[in-house]
Amino acid sequence: MSSKNTICLWYNRDALDAANFYAKTFPDSAVGAVHRSPGDYPDGKEGDVLTVEFTVAGIPCVGLNGGPHFQHNESFSFQISTEDQAETDRLWNAIVGNGGQESACGWCKDKWGLSWQISPRVLVEAVTSQDKALAKRAFNAMLTMKKIDIARIEAAIRGDGQ
Repeated sequence: MSSKNTICLWYNRDALDAANFYAKTFPDSAVGAVHRSPGDYPDGKEGDVLTVEFTVAGIPCVGLNGGPHFQHNESFSFQISTEDQAETDRLWNAIVGNGGQESACGWCKDKWGLSWQISPRVLVEAVTSQDKALAKRAFNAMLTMKKIDIARIEAAIRGDGQ
C-alpha cells in the first residue's frame, strides 16, 4: 500500500473473503495484494493468507488474519453516504443479506462483525442543520428506524404530522 495511513482490520482467517465482499458491494473498492505468511504463526501456517490489501469506498485498508483473539465492535464503523433510497437499500440488503444483522439508526453489521452506518446524505444534512427544530425532527424520526427510510426523513424535515 502506498498510503501513509491505512486502516488495519483484524479477521479470523477470512480477511480475503471480507475484502472480496467489500470490493463487489461498495463503489470505489477493490482487492489489492494478498500476502502469505513466510512462516508458521500462532493462528496459522506458512503459506496461509496473512494480510490482504484492499480499499473500501476509496479508503485504504489491510485485513490481518490474526485469529480469534479480537472481535470487531461498534466503537469502529464505516459510515457510507448514500444519495437515494435505492442505494441505501442495495448496500443495507447486501450487508444484512450476506449473514449480517440489522441494528438501529442506519447501523448494521456484516457477517464478520464489522459495523456499517448506511447514512443517506439527506439524513446527515438534516441532523446537523443549524435549524434546531428541523434537526430534532429528523433525529427523532431516525431513532425509530433500523434501515433509514428517506421518505420518512423528508417528511420529518417538512414537519409533516408535527
